[in-house]
Amino acid sequence: MVLFKFALKTTFYGKLWFSSASSKDKMVRILNVAEKNDAAKSIADLMSRGHYRRRDGISKFNKIYEFEYNILGGQHTMTMTSVSGHLLNFEFTGQYRNWQGCSPVALFDAPVEKQCLENYTPIKRSLEKEVRGCQTLIIWTDGDREGENIGFEIIQVCRAIKPNIRVYRARFSEITPQAIQRACNNLLEPDQNTSDAVDVRSELDLRIGAAFTRLQTMRLQKRFPQVLSQMLISYGSCQFPTLGFVVERYKQVQNFVPEPFWKIKVTSKTEGRLADFTWDRNRLFDQEACYVLLCHCLENPVAKVTEVIKKPKSKWRPQPLDTVELEKLASRKLRINAKETMRIAEKLYTQGYISYPRTETNQFPKDMDLRPLIQAQTADPNWGGFAGRVLTDGPNPRNGNKTDNAHPPIHPLKYTNNLQGNEARVYEFIIRHFLATCAKDAQGAETKIVINIQDEIFKCSGLSILARNYLEVYPYDNWSDKVIPTFEQGETFEPSSIEMVEGETMPPKLLTEADLIALMEKHGIGTDATHADHIERIKDRRYVGLQPDGKFVPGELGMGLVEGYDAMGFEMSKPHLRRELEADLKRICEGRKNKDVVLQEQVSKYRDVFIEASQQVEKIDEALSRYFGQAVQIQPQDINFEPLTPLRKCSCGSDLVIKKKKDGNGLYVTCMGFPDCKTSVWFPNGVIEAKVDEALCPRCQEPTHLVALKFKRGSVPPSLGNEYTGCVLCDDYLIESLDLKKLSYQPRNNAGIRTAPLRQANRPQGQNNQPQGQNNWHQGPNNQTWGQNDWPQGQNNYQPRGQNNQPRGKNRGRGFNKFPKSRQPSSRKPRQANTKWQKRPAAAVTGNVNRTMGGDQGNNQQDIECSCGENAALLSVRKEGHNKGRKFYACKKPQGTGCDFFQWADQPPPQNNPTTYTHHQPGGPSNSSGSGIKCNCGENAKLLTVCKDGQNKGRPFHSCSKPRDEGCGFFAWADVDENRGEDLWLSTGPNRQRGNGNAPKKRKCGLCKQEGHTKKTCPQNN
Repeated sequence: MVLFKFALKTTFYGKLWFSSASSKDKMVRILNVAEKNDAAKSIADLMSRGHYRRRDGISKFNKIYEFEYNILGGQHTMTMTSVSGHLLNFEFTGQYRNWQGCSPVALFDAPVEKQCLENYTPIKRSLEKEVRGCQTLIIWTDGDREGENIGFEIIQVCRAIKPNIRVYRARFSEITPQAIQRACNNLLEPDQNTSDAVDVRSELDLRIGAAFTRLQTMRLQKRFPQVLSQMLISYGSCQFPTLGFVVERYKQVQNFVPEPFWKIKVTSKTEGRLADFTWDRNRLFDQEACYVLLCHCLENPVAKVTEVIKKPKSKWRPQPLDTVELEKLASRKLRINAKETMRIAEKLYTQGYISYPRTETNQFPKDMDLRPLIQAQTADPNWGGFAGRVLTDGPNPRNGNKTDNAHPPIHPLKYTNNLQGNEARVYEFIIRHFLATCAKDAQGAETKIVINIQDEIFKCSGLSILARNYLEVYPYDNWSDKVIPTFEQGETFEPSSIEMVEGETMPPKLLTEADLIALMEKHGIGTDATHADHIERIKDRRYVGLQPDGKFVPGELGMGLVEGYDAMGFEMSKPHLRRELEADLKRICEGRKNKDVVLQEQVSKYRDVFIEASQQVEKIDEALSRYFGQAVQIQPQDINFEPLTPLRKCSCGSDLVIKKKKDGNGLYVTCMGFPDCKTSVWFPNGVIEAKVDEALCPRCQEPTHLVALKFKRGSVPPSLGNEYTGCVLCDDYLIESLDLKKLSYQPRNNAGIRTAPLRQANRPQGQNNQPQGQNNWHQGPNNQTWGQNDWPQGQNNYQPRGQNNQPRGKNRGRGFNKFPKSRQPSSRKPRQANTKWQKRPAAAVTGNVNRTMGGDQGNNQQDIECSCGENAALLSVRKEGHNKGRKFYACKKPQGTGCDFFQWADQPPPQNNPTTYTHHQPGGPSNSSGSGIKCNCGENAKLLTVCKDGQNKGRPFHSCSKPRDEGCGFFAWADVDENRGEDLWLSTGPNRQRGNGNAPKKRKCGLCKQEGHTKKTCPQNN
């Protein structure tokens, strides 16, 4: 019975628990993402009233908080997590990320994409995991531009997993129950315009900064290796104007020439009170003139009081606190730099102690109730009494005239006395500033005395404070009494002293951090959220330094850079360019300007500046030489800022370019998408120069530039000459001669998916993309011109991989020429599938073939003789394909009895006059030049031997006997049997391979090495 009750109880509670869990599982799950983990925790705590469930995410720094909440018209399960600032960042792709991979100027047009950095990958994976079970996404990032952009990065990651997820934006300025509830009740759509403005600014900063940084760093490290070899010499469009302010003020101080001046000073001491009277003329720069006036006053040194003016005087209370004012006042009053101030303010915000610290507003909304905020501060023993008096009088803030219509001024939200160090000091300052803003101005009485001595006027003023008011709580302002003797209008007295005082003009003061922030705000450099970052960056780069009194001075590197750019005529250290960009960004946010237009305009503007700067970069060297000594001489090729000309587009979408090897010896074609794309073609060492030509290849389907090549003497077959211009993708003659890897171009299909490559040495069967009758030309050796159809016969008869039965071998896919048969009926055996062929250039085609072309070859039949000596028949291609309908000449005898002659009807002649080609008899090479082989000049060809290492080393060939620059470029292997189409070198030479006549080698066992069985059935296994 006991066991039964226990089982029943267990079952009952088990069902109850299961039922409860099921009801929660049925709730719609909503993913909430904040900008920082502290903010996510605080928001979750407020929404759940402290009853959230916490668990770890994939990122150990970004926890996940779960709770139930009534939102969007129903009860839902809320999953609250966070990112850590920007999740994605703009980055260059492929070789553009490599400093040596491209010219810096190419970065203005290089492809960029938003990527997740490696240390942020766990956060991204956590979002991807959590969003799978959610139907709605709510963005809880900060309400400034950066927060909006971070929100869209979150949306991008989540929609990659769930494209149809609903997205809402929660807008709030403080983490309080009222603000969070208000945000939940008024969910909005994310602001695309604001996010676009940040994307434009980020992309421009990347392009501009990377281009100028690489230009400066790569050059100056080599020019001044003793000082700069290990330094990153960065550039930023906000960073440099900030440096410019420091340099400009420093130069004003250094170039200042003090000028002496003289003035008359009058003092009067009565009843122990001293009055200092200032001269109405202030000062004179002429000593003699001042001395004359002094003597005139001393002739009758009696002063008469002409005016006694008494009026009330007020010292205004401060305006509400915005971000820039917080940074400036913290720097001046608390001696805490702007970067540290904002770090502390953001922490206080996420803890719920203050409102959002990044705001441009310095006026409280009229409908905002400040009394609860002031009431919360009455508990403090230091300022609680003053807060009580403000409540009694009624808060009356002195509003400014700025607002961003997004966030109120910075103010305290709740009271705490548990903070320490600078956090406590910043928190106290914000409270005291808020209370002072809501209090009354300080009141006093000012007395102004005017006296006359021999028609020279002197003035004095005193102050008596009547009510300190806001000064009681705000010790950061000073206003003290200035007691002077009592004077009556019309009375006369004799001053205690009348004297001439000498002085000199003073230079302006060096900039403090507060002064620098004020200049940045005035000229529109950066935003309230980025001022501190720009200042820290120029300090980290050692462009500027700080004196013990907190004044900025430029470093030698900073001075040299600014002077160098100023010498070029560019005011890059001035704020004009950046100010224009900030104005355009504001227009993007307001929807008055398109982001693409702004991006294009700014990139074009900075690209022009960069090109000019790179042409005058020596002026930076000269400027820095004044500080670092004489620059080291470098060769022009050591630093090349010329942009790489694209050869064509790669299948990955990046450019194919020609580059030098790292050691400078050798050239190769590579994809700018490396290492993601590893497409490449390596030129042999005999290629000493390769330049992308302006001409386009007429054979390639997509726009492809020809390549102008120069060779070392004797490194390539004589038929190529010393120079050759051709296509490295489709020119089979060039590819075979240089033994280049055939580039497998992989075009993308309509869906953007890479298609399978065609792996063949020559063109696919029947492929000919030129219109019928159209002749396209390549530049050949010795400036010959070859038409598209002048390539050797048989070239258009190859099939892609997988469509023939040819076995693998050294010459698989190797190009070859198909030679005509002899006049006698064919008696040789059919060609075997693995017969090896040797490709030869068009200039070496042999056989008694007269090619006479003229007029329209496609319409007027000419007397074309085949190898049999009879007129060839004019036929048309009927097979489906690119050549269908194309006319050609062939032997008119039945197949198997004729000569297999073939020639396209629209094929132009290789020379202006008909040419007869002769061939030697098979049987190996001849030992003299009188073997009967004639070159295109009509003279006997000379017999040579290949000396270059490779498959053909030691192989004999015939070439024109004239010097290379004067000859015809003729080339023919001496060991090719043209009647049989057989390459004797491959069948009898050192590279010979087993033919079909030999039986295939039997398979041996892997264990006992015996024939007749395999390793699996070997007797040794038993």
